[in-house]
Amino acid sequence: MTVKTAPVRLTANDAALRAQYLDEVLTVLYPPPMFTTDGPGAIEFVVVPDRARARLLVPASPRRIAAAAVRRYAEPQSRGAKLKREAVVAALQTGASGLLLRDRIRIDGPRDASIDAYLERALGRRTALSIHIGPARANRKPVLQLLDDAGSTCGFVKLGTGPLTRELVEAETAALRTLDGVPLPHLTVPQVLHAGRWGAHQVLVQSALPVWRPRASLSPRRLAAAMRDVAGCLGYTYGPLTASPYWKSLTDRLAEVADREEGAQLGRAARLLADRAGQISLRYGAWHGDWAPWNMAALDDTVLLWDWERFTPGVPAGFDAIHHELQRRVQFDPDATGALEATMQRAGELLHPFEVAPGARELTALLYLVDLAVRYLIDRQAEAGARLGVLGSWLLPVLIRRVEGNRK
Repeated sequence: MTVKTAPVRLTANDAALRAQYLDEVLTVLYPPPMFTTDGPGAIEFVVVPDRARARLLVPASPRRIAAAAVRRYAEPQSRGAKLKREAVVAALQTGASGLLLRDRIRIDGPRDASIDAYLERALGRRTALSIHIGPARANRKPVLQLLDDAGSTCGFVKLGTGPLTRELVEAETAALRTLDGVPLPHLTVPQVLHAGRWGAHQVLVQSALPVWRPRASLSPRRLAAAMRDVAGCLGYTYGPLTASPYWKSLTDRLAEVADREEGAQLGRAARLLADRAGQISLRYGAWHGDWAPWNMAALDDTVLLWDWERFTPGVPAGFDAIHHELQRRVQFDPDATGALEATMQRAGELLHPFEVAPGARELTALLYLVDLAVRYLIDRQAEAGARLGVLGSWLLPVLIRRVEGNRK
């Protein structure tokens, strides 16, 4: 079924939203009196692959830095994507980018007004930067890669430019500082190099994890061990759902969206779940909050894990495992409902390594769905054009059917 209030489709396609966002990002990073120009500019970027489908802006020169910016930014998820990346790298290295990558953005004006100048003052060194243009999401924010003269990545920068993204950048800063010095035997996480304000924007500069190193296979057992590092990093607590601080926090968040039809439906499902299983004792620990395949990399000796802006202590243990499985499936499957159903069928197996009692596994999985849904509603992901933001077309029907189907 489809929840009646779900929009039939999102109103803007990804390409249009990317083009609009590209202009917004440039205005943030290079505010007036700086300006884009068709003539010579003090700063020049190559647009990859082109302005209509912008994914990355890299310095037009030197060539080695432009090529390194593409090669080191992220690891392609498929062989085809990797071949395309290597073609772009080769074009930038040889100077053939004028044929393959024709779009340029030139910026002129007083450099002191730019993000480049701010970062130079904050870090005490001059760096080149590339700019990532991500897909439409409410939590999308400017993300910059910093490169030194040799083309090595020396850091990543996140800018919080609105109420939600400022809150998330502050949350990630706090999370990384909390984790600094905490034993995480199976994980490597970034360190905070700088945090501060640039005008109205919240800035976080974090160390670069070596994502360019050769990847290793990641067995389910090794992945679960890394997730247990996070779950137990601040210790565990135990107790029935409805008596827990987690339930109080969740109901407070549900109250924020109770005036919206999707929020009201979600709240009813959560209350029914609590009435049915609220006295079941759960194990509570921390979770990364967005442990998805694109936020991690497995190396021979460690797992690299980044994007800690959703890190939260005191949630039912095992949330990260269910989230990772769901995100892994929806990454390539256009049928989000089918991906969610398949994830829920594996919930017991996924939660077993976290010592979740058999009688608490279904409750934990359903609470994860409530938690994710309320996040999407508070963030207004549908209004931002996010692919999975329209909850009524996939998540809410599955949740409601499972909760009501098990009603006693």
